[in-house]
Amino acid sequence: MLNPRYEVLMAMILAAALSRLIPHPYNFVPIDALALFGGAQFADRRMAFLVPFAALLLSDLCIGFYSHMEWVYGCFALITCLGLWLRSHCGAWNIARTTVVASTLFFLVTNFGVWVDGTALLYAKNLAGLMACYVAAIPFFGNTLLGDGFYALVLFGGFALLEKRFEILRETTLQSPNAA
Repeated sequence: MLNPRYEVLMAMILAAALSRLIPHPYNFVPIDALALFGGAQFADRRMAFLVPFAALLLSDLCIGFYSHMEWVYGCFALITCLGLWLRSHCGAWNIARTTVVASTLFFLVTNFGVWVDGTALLYAKNLAGLMACYVAAIPFFGNTLLGDGFYALVLFGGFALLEKRFEILRETTLQSPNAA
């Protein structure tokens, strides 16, 4: 049986993932924020990966599968690990910095994947081709940063407000009976 905290976390992650279905500017999506939030908020590491991955997969089932998905999902796992780190280093500045790191990681990994896979056949298989791939993706990076920032604010900030308002959503830590 799930506790109210997990239920609210899952609902927020699902809602954010489903926001990919509404019209939005290119790359203004919650992908990185979902991974960070899941990693930072779920005490159970399995849930930290499972819930955001399931939400991402569900939204991908709705919008359709796309090329380079393996790079997106691999990067999603790495960003969830950043969220796990963030769990013990929470705070507004760390959330903001980690969100920028996640956006940058997503940019670097997924565009590397575009270059490696070569399905676009636009980029030579050398350093110049890789750099051309990154340069071509720069216009999308701004929206990635804005989208990640927006969704991180909504998810982390929204849940912090809910925790303040509803005590039942606050994470409890079990102390040993011998603790003073």
